[in-house]
Amino acid sequence: MHQTKMTDPILIVEDDRNTAALIATYLEREGFRTQTVHDGARALAIARQQLPGFVILDIMLPQVDGWEICRTLRKTSHVPVLMLTARDALMDRVEGLDAGADDYLVKPFQLAELAARIRATSRRVAGQTSSTLDHGRISLDPTARSASVEGSLIDLTATEYALLEALMRRAGRIVSRPMLEELIYGFEGDVASNTVEVHIASLRRKLGRDVIDTVRGMGYRLKA
Repeated sequence: MHQTKMTDPILIVEDDRNTAALIATYLEREGFRTQTVHDGARALAIARQQLPGFVILDIMLPQVDGWEICRTLRKTSHVPVLMLTARDALMDRVEGLDAGADDYLVKPFQLAELAARIRATSRRVAGQTSSTLDHGRISLDPTARSASVEGSLIDLTATEYALLEALMRRAGRIVSRPMLEELIYGFEGDVASNTVEVHIASLRRKLGRDVIDTVRGMGYRLKA
């Protein structure tokens, strides 16, 4: 996955132009570089051209909403994402975090808190992406995009790697079938009805059949 650094600009994706201008002005005074867009389609286009160092992402956007932008970014990068919204419902926060957001801030907020969260989230994400993920006999290196079982490298396709990373980052928790289909779609285009099962079966052959549980009607999880 692509890596970012905070010398890259912060991409502010906010359809309220006054709010976006206030955020950009404050962050630039704090020493950050910023770039501002006001709709989701433009945000995705910019991110594809050059991945930003950080994304401040409103949820309710024209053309493409913040949840979809976050899910799309997560298919190819670890770029830190902080979601902004005026909606304080629990399920909105859960959906944002499940989409791959690193943090969540409800409007109205203090700009000083926003800057502090950017710094804290950047430190935390940098620490996560620089270290391996370990679960039992399995180790995964996000930087090298490689996986091993008991120290021996295993050969994974890009899709299998993406599924394994999603499961390892949520080890012990259920990863829903729709979330896994979203990951596969980013690599393979159209997703057949049994595609998830086919890739999970392949992972079981390579990792061991006792590694991944099927939770009927809900999804999959790595065994504790």
